Amino acid sequence: QVQLVESGGGLVQAGGSLRLSCAASGSIFSTFSIHIMAWYRQAPGKQRELVAHISSGGRPNYADSVKGRFTISRENAKNTMYLRMNSLKPEDTAVYYCNAYGGTWPWGQGTQVIVSS
Repeated sequence: QVQLVESGGGLVQAGGSLRLSCAASGSIFSTFSIHIMAWYRQAPGKQRELVAHISSGGRPNYADSVKGRFTISRENAKNTMYLRMNSLKPEDTAVYYCNAYGGTWPWGQGTQVIVSS
């Protein structure tokens, strides 16, 4: 079983920055590095959406809404992934989740990001 723990969220003013972390543990220990990993978010009343994903080799892809503002990265040796979020906007307010691309594993609790205007 894989456990995912997201952290780093908080309340920030528009234009501010946050860095989210995702730690994977459990049966992922020896295989994290081979998975495409992704960040998702779910705003109140909306469906969960893909924000960014990163290949096993570190190639990133971004949703148009965050391109140029967010940076996804990973440290395979630590089974950890990050999301650096700059120039935050109120519409970025959501609970942010990490998972393998496609949502393969059980979802974690997520981390709340609130951007005030």
